[in-house]
Amino acid sequence: MVRIDYTKTTLANGLQVIVHEDRALPIVAVNVWYHVGSKNEERGRTGFAHLFEHLMFEGSAHYDRGYFQPLQDAGASLNGSTNADRTNYWEVVPTGAVDLALWLESDRMGYLLPALTEAKFENQRNVVLNERRQNYENRPYGSVSLALLAALYPDEHPYSWATIGEAADLLAASLDDVAAFFRAYYHPANASLVLAGDIDGDRGASLAAKYFDEIPPGPIPRPVTPAQAALDGEIRLVLEDRVELPRLYLAWHSAGLFGDGDAELDLAADALGSGKTSRLYRALVYDSRIATDVAAGQASRELAGFFQVTATAAPGFGLAPIEEAINRQLHSILDGGLTDAEMTRGRARAEAHFVYRLQNIGGFGGRSDQLNAYNVYLGDPGSFDRDLGRYLQATPEGILDAARSRLRPDRRVALSVVPRGRLDLALPGSRPVVVT
Repeated sequence: MVRIDYTKTTLANGLQVIVHEDRALPIVAVNVWYHVGSKNEERGRTGFAHLFEHLMFEGSAHYDRGYFQPLQDAGASLNGSTNADRTNYWEVVPTGAVDLALWLESDRMGYLLPALTEAKFENQRNVVLNERRQNYENRPYGSVSLALLAALYPDEHPYSWATIGEAADLLAASLDDVAAFFRAYYHPANASLVLAGDIDGDRGASLAAKYFDEIPPGPIPRPVTPAQAALDGEIRLVLEDRVELPRLYLAWHSAGLFGDGDAELDLAADALGSGKTSRLYRALVYDSRIATDVAAGQASRELAGFFQVTATAAPGFGLAPIEEAINRQLHSILDGGLTDAEMTRGRARAEAHFVYRLQNIGGFGGRSDQLNAYNVYLGDPGSFDRDLGRYLQATPEGILDAARSRLRPDRRVALSVVPRGRLDLALPGSRPVVVT
């Protein structure tokens, strides 16, 4: 049983405040989640959520400078991130610096736009465009996620573009465009604040009210409800890239975060491609030596997920034998499910992951971050047992049902990435895809 004690209150402006007391160390983790990510954008206006991840570190009306220096001078660590579904910011500060962290967080929530100049906007837009070039356009295999998302989802689906956004959209955006996006999503009624560590519930709630109460709530965002994406056959694509070894990506539509089959597909992925004891590693890397690496994973998102298998061919091999070997291992799952040993190992890994993650009170994935995740996605910060229970209570029959329902060979995207000029290494019948 995983028990993380907390208190939860909601300010008049809608900000949800969660406090978890742990006096082991004289530190406090401050963690803010905004329920906005790239799925809240629209085609032609992408990349705004990730852009604000950068802009919100650049100063606000009452502290118009970079946010890192004052917090680091006080002994804090801090960071932020954006994905398809949420944006978060966190600081881990000495107990005496919690007021500083909350003052800065409240100022950028309530007073960012008066300090958002054209010069700041241009500067951070260029930073993001450079990040896109480094991580996507100029990195080996970097364009894969762009190609896969575009193939898995129809053009207007909010998961069909990457969180970094399209370069053309960022270049076309104006300061007024991004300011309107900020007003719609970055306000107390769309945010959740966690204070965890050397602080009690009463003091945490009092400090939250002191620093955030005066900020207007903002409009409640409309839920994003796209039509369910589906594939009516196998899509075979080939992408020529500046790589030395060909790599195969197979992707299927799967369960969304906390949805039916989500945990079961996590366990199936663990048996297929997690570690040197997995079926795919033994078959492709250890036994036949046709691959240098292989992995499988269930990518869970709020609205929908996708299941992915990836394998890099060994020197001298194309991707056709890789696909054949993966298909054999997939069919072994679809025909017979997981063994008792695989079930035991998968449950143990899931439980260990929970325990390791909760050792940290702050940062990405720590207790403060998990409290916020459960609050935003499930409405209940204390959903640790519910989440872990999905894995501990999963059955071989449930995993078999989820795999048979989702991992059909005729309902997937098969993307071959090959060295330029070596289309012969791709899967037969693949059509070229160009990523811009």
